[in-house]
Amino acid sequence: MRLSKRDLRARVKPFLPIEFTDEPLTSHAGLELFRRFCEHAGWLDRLQAIFAERRFDTDYGSFRTVLVVLVMLLLGGSRLSHLRVLDRDPLFRRFARLRRLPDERTLARGLKDMTKPFRDQLNALMREVTYRTCEEVSLPRATIELDGTVLRTGECIEGAERGFNPHHPKDPSYYPLTAHLAQTEQLLGVWNRPGNVNDSVGAADRLAELIGEVRRRLGAIPLEVRLDGAFFQRPVLEVLSASGVEYALKVPMWKWLGVRQRIAARRSWERVNSSVEAFSIRHRIETWGRTERIVVFRKRVSGRSCKNFQLNLFSPDDGDYEYSMVATNKAIGVRALWAFMAGRGGHEKTLGELKQHLAFGSIPTQDWDANSAWLILSALAHNLVHQFQVQTGAARRPNGRKRTCRYRFLSLRTLRFTLFQLPGRIARPAGRTVLRIAASPTSQERIREIERALAA
Repeated sequence: MRLSKRDLRARVKPFLPIEFTDEPLTSHAGLELFRRFCEHAGWLDRLQAIFAERRFDTDYGSFRTVLVVLVMLLLGGSRLSHLRVLDRDPLFRRFARLRRLPDERTLARGLKDMTKPFRDQLNALMREVTYRTCEEVSLPRATIELDGTVLRTGECIEGAERGFNPHHPKDPSYYPLTAHLAQTEQLLGVWNRPGNVNDSVGAADRLAELIGEVRRRLGAIPLEVRLDGAFFQRPVLEVLSASGVEYALKVPMWKWLGVRQRIAARRSWERVNSSVEAFSIRHRIETWGRTERIVVFRKRVSGRSCKNFQLNLFSPDDGDYEYSMVATNKAIGVRALWAFMAGRGGHEKTLGELKQHLAFGSIPTQDWDANSAWLILSALAHNLVHQFQVQTGAARRPNGRKRTCRYRFLSLRTLRFTLFQLPGRIARPAGRTVLRIAASPTSQERIREIERALAA
């Protein structure tokens, strides 16, 4: 049926007068569903148990301070000052179990009390969320990835150092190490480090701990590890070989490895796709006393590459190429290995999501403990959001050779717009507290689906 213009268009003449009210209105009515999920799954009780043994706690309490930070990050806050905007929201205070929110300085002092023992327990809780998600979806295999990411800081930030930052080399930074599970795009750990360390610092010990814990929690499923070239170090290779996992990691074009001569002498290459060729060799690394299977890839580029750091190593007669190498113990062909290493982009996507939507790149204070706790809470919020989507009907994706995520997750930006940021009002008809949400028919149906899923 065609509607008339009178039914479609509205005439707006005066400006609306603005008045302020003390009514219990909220801009985040969908937050109640996420709070129910956390309560049903028992994560709030687990979080409270971490700080249960503190003999001298603040007036607000460490548990409630962590809740304030978690929910603020979930709703888009990226600075401690953003807490002022949420001060009047009744659902925010209800989630944080507070009648009155702390100010910025009180919140900063609460974060400073998150010393290493508490951060280790928060990291363990973060991994527990990932393991619980894996158990619910019955993963056929697990793929672990490690990577570091640069976080710029100010000049007076404790623990920050000048290091590898190609775009801002003079700025101090942090360089946290993150562990990632590819199948669920959840994190298995966040360990803050100063910015002047190599990417592989501490990686061997972290890998050994993670591999043992993942096997204990997920059982006898196939376990594989993939890493970039910064982790091509003797201790890392020894840990991977001793653990018996399948691994693949990029190999830098170091001259002392002796692979460049074999590449220059190579005449036959196996086709991977229309622009990539490869060959596989068993190569002895005399300095380390190891023999590794190394697969060399070359990709044809049109014209001179912008990143011309490797092309000077070779002078092929039939064009310009970009070269890369992968060391692996996987018994797969070069095509499958190329696809498998391409799946590392999922980790970069997760880091981008953390930095863009969960303030992972924000430095809230000048204190090392507070900033390190902030990073872990940001990652914990990310893990909880992904488990929330798995439990409430996220669509599955088919498995592929890239070993990427098995679900079609909504970004947190989309989730906020479609679910969390709904207008609502807390009312008490007949003395019973209810939440009234102003939602479109599509949003109403989605909320009912989530309620049924959580109730089940």
